[in-house]
Amino acid sequence: MQYGKYNFKCFFENDAILPPYKGSTFRGIFGHALKKVVCALKRQDCKDCLLKERCIYTLVFETKHALKVPDGFRISAPPNPFVIEPPLSDETMYKKGCSFDFNLLLFGKVNNSLAYLIYAFDQIGKTGIGKRIGENRGAFSLKEVKYNDSIIYSDKDRSLINSGEAEEMLLKNQTGHNDSTIRIKLILETPLRLKFENHLKADLPFHVLMRAMLRRISSLFAFYDNGEPVIDYRGLAERAKNVRIAEQNLSWFDWKRYSNRQDQSMLMGGITGSIIYEGKIAEYMPLIEFCEKVHIGKQTSFGLGKIRTEVI
Repeated sequence: MQYGKYNFKCFFENDAILPPYKGSTFRGIFGHALKKVVCALKRQDCKDCLLKERCIYTLVFETKHALKVPDGFRISAPPNPFVIEPPLSDETMYKKGCSFDFNLLLFGKVNNSLAYLIYAFDQIGKTGIGKRIGENRGAFSLKEVKYNDSIIYSDKDRSLINSGEAEEMLLKNQTGHNDSTIRIKLILETPLRLKFENHLKADLPFHVLMRAMLRRISSLFAFYDNGEPVIDYRGLAERAKNVRIAEQNLSWFDWKRYSNRQDQSMLMGGITGSIIYEGKIAEYMPLIEFCEKVHIGKQTSFGLGKIRTEVI
C-alpha cells in the first residue's frame, strides 16, 4: 500500500486560540478548502456528480461516493485515505510568530495528488483557524512541507519538488505461534474510539484491540492496495483472548466538535492513557507496528487512535 507521511511547518501571522485537541479544527476546514480548490461543479451534490470517481475532493472526503465496497466485505463504507496528526500539545493560546506543525498521512494513489492538498492548506492559512480574536481568526503561513526529512515544498519558490513515489508499506510476515510470554505497553497518544458489539468501549481487552487493528488493516488494503491481506482473522481474534491485562491506566476523555454538515455541536469521546499486556504476543507485533503508522478506531481522519508501543 502506498503510504506517505508529510510534515507541514507553519507560523502564525497573528494571535490564535485553538481547542486543546486540534484534529477536528483542521479536518473540517481542510474539507472546505479542498472542495473550493478542486470542485468543478460546486452546486452539484457529490453522490450525484458525474465526476465523483475522478475527483480528488470526493476521494478524500466523500470517499463512500468515490469507491465501491466489494461484495461480501465486512464494512459498510471505505475509510478516508488520510489522517491529520495535530500537535499533541494541549496548548490553546498561540502568539504571532509561534510555530504550528502537523503531519498529514496519505494512503494509496491520493499521494499522487499531494500538490492539491498542500495548496488547500496554504489557503486555510489565509482564511485562519480557531476562535475569532476581534474580527480575525488565527491566520498562518505554510513555510515548508517535508517528506522523509527532505523539503519538498517551501514558500520561497512555491513549487512541489518531486519526492518520488510514496513508500510501499507492507504488512510484515507474522512469526506464527510463539510460546514465549512477553509484555508490551500500549500508549494512547490521542483518544481512541472503538466499538465492540455495537457499543463504544471504555476499556481495552487485547482481543478488542486486535479486532480493531484487523478491521483497519483489511479495509486499508482492500481499498488502497490490491485487496485484503491473507491473515488468519478468526484465529488471531480468538487467541488474543488469552492475552491478559497486567496493568492499566485508562480514562475516558470527552471533547466537543462543531459539525458544519449537521449544524450542531457533537460530543466525542475516547479512551486515553496506557495499558500493559502480557502473553503470547509475538505473532501480533507486525499488526501493531503497522497500526502505529496508520491509527486505529473511529474518526482516524481527525487524528484519533494514534498509538505507540514499548516492549518491556
